[in-house]
Amino acid sequence: MSHDPFPFAPDDTRRILDWVADHVAAGPDPKNGARAAAALEPEMGGAITPDGLGAEAAFALFTDVIQPATRPFGHPTSLSFVAAAPTRAALSFDAALGAAGIFAGNWDGGAGAIHAENQALRWLSDLAGWPATAGGVFVAGGTLGNLSALHAARHWHRTCNQEAKTGRGAILCSSEAHSSIAAVARVMDADLITVPSDASGRMSADAAAANLTPETFAIVANGGATNCGAVDDIAGLTQLAKARGVWVHVDGAYGGAAMADPALRPTFEGIEQADSLIIDPHKWVFAPYDSCALLYRDAADGAAAHGQRAVYLDTVDKSEWNPSDYALHLTRRARGLPLWYSLATHGTKAYALAIANTRAIAEDLAERIAAAPWLELLLGPNLTVILFRPSNQTEDEMVCWAEEHRRSGALLCLPTRWRGEMVFRLCIVNPQTDPDHVMAVLDTLK
Repeated sequence: MSHDPFPFAPDDTRRILDWVADHVAAGPDPKNGARAAAALEPEMGGAITPDGLGAEAAFALFTDVIQPATRPFGHPTSLSFVAAAPTRAALSFDAALGAAGIFAGNWDGGAGAIHAENQALRWLSDLAGWPATAGGVFVAGGTLGNLSALHAARHWHRTCNQEAKTGRGAILCSSEAHSSIAAVARVMDADLITVPSDASGRMSADAAAANLTPETFAIVANGGATNCGAVDDIAGLTQLAKARGVWVHVDGAYGGAAMADPALRPTFEGIEQADSLIIDPHKWVFAPYDSCALLYRDAADGAAAHGQRAVYLDTVDKSEWNPSDYALHLTRRARGLPLWYSLATHGTKAYALAIANTRAIAEDLAERIAAAPWLELLLGPNLTVILFRPSNQTEDEMVCWAEEHRRSGALLCLPTRWRGEMVFRLCIVNPQTDPDHVMAVLDTLK
């Protein structure tokens, strides 16, 4: 007679699903925030026991202790970092995806899910103006996407250049490149060439050409720098790369979504000729964590670098699309499906409108900040990033102001540095952000 070692009653499932429904409808609480481990341990200590706490008590720890001790990046007042702003459709579907338990590493395990993911990837490829050969995979985040793309770049470069087969090679990027590019270079044991950006944070093709070396196998172009929002001279960089036999990878983790807005699409001129691209749906494409779309203009280049071979994989159908072939992974969940569901639900026009709306909010805020005598607009909006500083506050006062309004839930606007100076940064990726509310909070900087 069999015994279920993990009993879980239907009411226990309903308790969780009811909370999901209520939470999706209500949205996050902006007053939530991180707590010290010393404060959490008295409430969480002993949660893992030989006999277990039971479903109700364990879930109560999540709702009453764990979830309130997390920072709600999805709230419209969360304007630091590049926050997630998932649609209710995407959040709801993410719960269904987890319950489905889909293995989406190969076609045999996840055919329907992979086909749907590829539809979402095709939409993103079309935004870049890429041909039918384009394709890729959803990975966990921009760091893994950048690593996988740049590994494919070096593999391609070594295949095309006999003399490059034994060298470490070099990656060229802007001084405003995301920190993951330096991390990728360390992991790959490749040299990193950093090119100074201009006053707006942009890398020009001329500056890149002056620093390009024979060992360079890839140029990384910012498609919306994290700290300043800059988009590099992609057209000039792709022309330079083609002339020198170098791969161009566009890190559009944050900013690539802007291509859906007709007013911003010209900023990405030249991306049609780039070789790889990442866009994080959990940033400005209104999907939940975690999701990065990794795309190759010629998907065969990705497969050549990443396809795994083993006797236990011999039964995998190689005639269909196997996501494990396009990045540094094998097992994966179908993390692109929440985006697909939301796109299928709302349509691409709604996405274009929402992205255009965030641009308009950023433009409005930049104009108001520039007009405020107690504030100084330093940069922006670059896409939807704004850098500014108060006229009469020390750095310590800026830090205290930011913490006060973070804890009250009024506004998450944290300091960063620009050209060595502490400044405030706003990044608008939520179409429900209210500029009147933001300016009312900034009024307290007087």
